[in-house]
Amino acid sequence: MRVKQISIFLENKKGRLWKALSTLAEAGINLRALSLADTSEFGILRLIVPEPQEAAAVLEDKGFVVKIKDVVAVEMDDRPGGLSSILEVLKDYDLNLDYIYAFVHEKKDKAILFMSTEDLDALEGALRDAGVRMVPPEEVYSL
Repeated sequence: MRVKQISIFLENKKGRLWKALSTLAEAGINLRALSLADTSEFGILRLIVPEPQEAAAVLEDKGFVVKIKDVVAVEMDDRPGGLSSILEVLKDYDLNLDYIYAFVHEKKDKAILFMSTEDLDALEGALRDAGVRMVPPEEVYSL
């Protein structure tokens, strides 16, 4: 059960983040989650949106470099130690993450964590073995 994430490569210049997000707003595409990492030269804006293919096409039409990638979404307890319990599973299975980001939603005691690693099959297997609930794309997109 993988969720499509779009990554947008942004020049580290004033207004580029606004331009990307306003482009999506004008197209009527709502954000479900985001993460922004930057260096002195560029940034990577990672987004979860209900219409990843449409969002990528709209952004590419405006000159943005966009990549679509699968990530795994899991539900975790929104409490101290909630994230640690997920990371402990990965430690036990000797899995290394490339990046993670999370958001809270209407389930007040739960959060959704997005994870990326080189071996998504191994990640899903470890999470399944540990009884961690993976969140299907349809559920993420409809939040």
